Amino acid sequence: MKKVLVIHGPNLNMLGKREVEVYGMTTLDEINESIKEEVKRYELEVEIFQSNHEGEIVDKIQSALGRFDCIIINPGALTHYSIAIRDALAAVKIPAIEVHLSNIHAREEFRHKSVIAPVAIGQIVGFGPESYMLAVRAAAGILG
Repeated sequence: MKKVLVIHGPNLNMLGKREVEVYGMTTLDEINESIKEEVKRYELEVEIFQSNHEGEIVDKIQSALGRFDCIIINPGALTHYSIAIRDALAAVKIPAIEVHLSNIHAREEFRHKSVIAPVAIGQIVGFGPESYMLAVRAAAGILG
């Protein structure tokens, strides 16, 4: 069975409480439960990880080598400046799908640039929690 690693970056543990006008009322636990249900439809295994710390995310990406077939990552604010996460994804060469709940291209200008996008196979933005479900479907398609 193919394995997918889902990584949630900084502040995503606060979903449902922070900036609900932007991110909505759905909590991270609710999103994770939906992801677990969605991967079953495609006969995929999933591991889900969240951290507010860049180095922990880098460590998790590096530890995925040889263990996971695809990475779905919402780097949160680290999207815009974490060369370390970008380089970790490039190093492991595991297909990665970048996900964002909001449309980063329609928000503040500093959010428009993703340093992750050039090493991801695709980017899904702006569909709220459904962005993750679309990423699972994309992963299933990529993994055959």
